Amino acid sequence: MSQENEQRLRFRDAMASLSAAVNIVTTDGPAGRCGITATAVCSVTDTPPTLLVCINRNSAMNPVFEGNRRLCVNVLNHEQELMARHFAGMTGVSMEERFRLEEWQRGALGQPVLRNTLASLEGEIEQIQIIGTHQVYLVQIKQIALGEAGNGLIYFKRNFHPVIHQMAALA
Repeated sequence: MSQENEQRLRFRDAMASLSAAVNIVTTDGPAGRCGITATAVCSVTDTPPTLLVCINRNSAMNPVFEGNRRLCVNVLNHEQELMARHFAGMTGVSMEERFRLEEWQRGALGQPVLRNTLASLEGEIEQIQIIGTHQVYLVQIKQIALGEAGNGLIYFKRNFHPVIHQMAALA
């Protein structure tokens, strides 16, 4: 094994130890409708509200996100693990079927918003950069919907795990 390949694998193993919120990133518009499970999502700034979303360059979703220039980051709750698996391509369910499985609604920017999430953030793609194997989208958030209740869902050590809110654990 080459030193570069070994370093890449060690990096991937290290990143498996980095707990990350599980999201389904969706888009709809002239280029089509699609969605993908993503953990590489993070806040950039609150003025203006901006998120960074990373998607592998090999993903067939990139031309759709690029063409629509809008997306929604749906922050999943712990009961939505199966939906995360569907949108990660782990279950063999087609894209059309994925959007029929649970209650989806159209958000203020026309993006697919999943009901009962912890939060849904719709925005416009302001910049796209290619860094290594991924496309990095900088998304200015225009609309935010917050869930009223629920516990978190994270990806840690290559598996999904619930994160129970302290108040729920005490109840």
